[in-house]
Amino acid sequence: MSVSVAFFPLNKMSGIKIITTSTVRKVLKYEELIPAIERCLVKYSRGKIQQPVRSTVEVEKYEGCLMTMPAYDTVDDVALLKVISLYPKNEGTKNAPKRQSTILYFLPSTGILAAIIEAHLITYMRTAAATAVATKYLAPDNAKVLAIFGAGGQARSHFQTMNIIHKYEEIIVWNHTTENGEKFCQEISETFKNVRFCSSAKEAASNADVIVLVVSSQTPVLKGEWLKEGVHVNGVGACRPTWREMDDECMNQCELYVDSREGALKESGDIIMCQPKKLINGEIGEVIDGRCKVDRNKKTIFKSLGIAAEDLAAGHLVWKNLGNEI
Repeated sequence: MSVSVAFFPLNKMSGIKIITTSTVRKVLKYEELIPAIERCLVKYSRGKIQQPVRSTVEVEKYEGCLMTMPAYDTVDDVALLKVISLYPKNEGTKNAPKRQSTILYFLPSTGILAAIIEAHLITYMRTAAATAVATKYLAPDNAKVLAIFGAGGQARSHFQTMNIIHKYEEIIVWNHTTENGEKFCQEISETFKNVRFCSSAKEAASNADVIVLVVSSQTPVLKGEWLKEGVHVNGVGACRPTWREMDDECMNQCELYVDSREGALKESGDIIMCQPKKLINGEIGEVIDGRCKVDRNKKTIFKSLGIAAEDLAAGHLVWKNLGNEI
């Protein structure tokens, strides 16, 4: 297997590996990543992965923000720091992506920086893998229809993972922009035949057994009045305290599960702004671990903020699959 890894010499004894997106694409596979994410979510909820809530600095002049996400796995002895820039106004700008992310991978025994990993693809993949794991434990067993709200990179990664953990009979796509939604449907129809674009968010939601929200919305796109009994919703797109993708009725109808209780209470606008105050049933790691029981006949939500533990699992897989050992 040919991969692209550059070396930047620090001194005569060591060097930093620069791992590009093209290399990540070659060595990081969902078949390994999904179970790795499942394990890391359990370790996180057991307190075995140390990580603070994401630290954010607002760059108000340009309506952007800078974020840092450090983590240390005390079980597998892995440490890294993820750095993110989020500038929503860059949407559609040719030479300025809306989001950029980089992982700094450290040797925990010495603190030496071992690798710099382009993390844009890792973010898509680990987020979709976490959604797949949550759906595995929260969604109805007989789910037939999957609705994906969105048509960007996260929609594509979620299409892949959701069809690994469950076989759906139909996929419905809704997107703010019809052209992009139809293009996405055309792409995935090459591997999944029964897919259609729906111009009505209400119709898409009303027919779905499982819903994935990946639209980076700042205002609700999903209403509780549209939800069928037993539906499972994955809220992935609204990752800021003032952003929402689900209305109060949607939140209040459903049992709520999160990746990180601490992070959700500080970062999720869907939870922070919900009236009345919405209580969290548990972390998905607690569900996997059997410490939190789920009634799959009820409506459920997995609110995903994306945590550093997931980047830890994905980054370590990249490191190992390149033949590196700590």
